[in-house]
Amino acid sequence: MPFAMPSTAAPSLGAMPEIAATAASVPESLIRRVHELALGLGRDYIALHIGEPRTPVAPHIIAAASAAWGRDDTDYAPNGGIRPLREAAAAWLGGFGRPIAPEQVWVTNGATQALHQAIGLAAGPGEEVLVPDPGYTTFTMSTRYHGAVPVPYALRPETGFGWEVDRLDALVTPRTRAIIVNSPSNPLGTVLDESGARELLDWARRRDLWVISDEVYERFTWGGPHVSLTGLDTDDRVLGAFSTSKTYAMTGIRIGLLVTPPGWSSTMGALQEAVVSCIDVPGQWAAVAAIGGDQEHVANARTRYREHLAAARAVLAEKGYASLAPGGAFYLWVDVREAARDGDDVAWCDRMLLEHGVAIAPGSAFGSQGRGWVRVCCAGDREALLEGLGRLPAV
Repeated sequence: MPFAMPSTAAPSLGAMPEIAATAASVPESLIRRVHELALGLGRDYIALHIGEPRTPVAPHIIAAASAAWGRDDTDYAPNGGIRPLREAAAAWLGGFGRPIAPEQVWVTNGATQALHQAIGLAAGPGEEVLVPDPGYTTFTMSTRYHGAVPVPYALRPETGFGWEVDRLDALVTPRTRAIIVNSPSNPLGTVLDESGARELLDWARRRDLWVISDEVYERFTWGGPHVSLTGLDTDDRVLGAFSTSKTYAMTGIRIGLLVTPPGWSSTMGALQEAVVSCIDVPGQWAAVAAIGGDQEHVANARTRYREHLAAARAVLAEKGYASLAPGGAFYLWVDVREAARDGDDVAWCDRMLLEHGVAIAPGSAFGSQGRGWVRVCCAGDREALLEGLGRLPAV
């Protein structure tokens, strides 16, 4: 058989491989859509759509980061984070009910990475994760990115958007691996009390599921102390996500924390190396100062946010809008079903931005149960908040 020369024909121009199906399945964020639309306005607008505290970072936190830069503490850190931060975080988180060892605390690139890691630890491709609806956007986005399937569990308006454990069984299949719980809730402001938290943990135990607990807003509860699923865990099934971003107004410094069961150092070290290697060291020293230092600025922020929430609810009520009384966090969940045409909250938010210069997050961004509702962030400047809400048309 004669020898055949290999073909030297070039591939057709314009051909390119497809991106991975898991990446393509990640939905876009409707909050980001509002943000991009606002940036394209070409004029000033009032931003009530993003959860950005407008509280200055405390001087002792800035000083700690500056000192790290000044001594050139800029080398690689351990995968899990610098030891002083893991120790400070373990002492803080241990105050929620059960002892936490420093080896159980992993420093992440914000709580976003902590949640992403937790979902990947709990569920693989084709497996299912129960996600709150309404619930924060990355719960669904990260689940899909891992190739897992987000299964919404409804937090319904008719029950005050509370957790209904008796309705969860109908959603569980042989492929269900975890449930995500967020208290205080973004976007709702709802919180779990201790009986509700224990009921959820008991249910997860009976179903042998992981619990991924987003507790980012734990310092901002308005009716009583925070109830931590991480602190109530008795059989190492809770993966807890925490952050310095909202509490200390350090959103751009990106220091989050993931609490795992003991004995996971080898697995978590490998995962951290694969995803981020480590988190920047000056930012970690800022977090050490934040967690272990003076907390007066946090107390002041709590007072300010609570006052903002009350003032905003009063303006909304005068305009004819009902809002959910928040038990925590710094958002208002506002009913625009009557004000919006056909209950279309996305179109309503577009009109508020384009016609009134006010950017608000549509409730549909957080799930189908959010249709006809919107989320208002009350953590910014008080005058801008009240002016923005004052621009809304009366119902």
